[in-house]
Amino acid sequence: MTTLPPPFTKEFPADSLEKKAYGIVEKFAGFLPIENDRNRLGFALFKYFSGEGDPPLQTVKYAKLSLEGISETDLAKKIEEEISILGLVKK
Repeated sequence: MTTLPPPFTKEFPADSLEKKAYGIVEKFAGFLPIENDRNRLGFALFKYFSGEGDPPLQTVKYAKLSLEGISETDLAKKIEEEISILGLVKK
């Protein structure tokens, strides 16, 4: 029995809002060992940037993330710092 190769995944452009949101989360991959948690948090940040989601403190608190070596509030503060460095603000 053989399997088909996975479908090609098109990357977001480097200046897109999606790439920036997921890029912020990837900076903290050491604290988020589970890839699905990183994907879920990246999507939540994208929704926040789009004006539909919650701020990082609420998102991290309610996302039920498996964190290693950092508290929820410290991670939220680090995410907020990255948002301010990149100049991303909620619309």
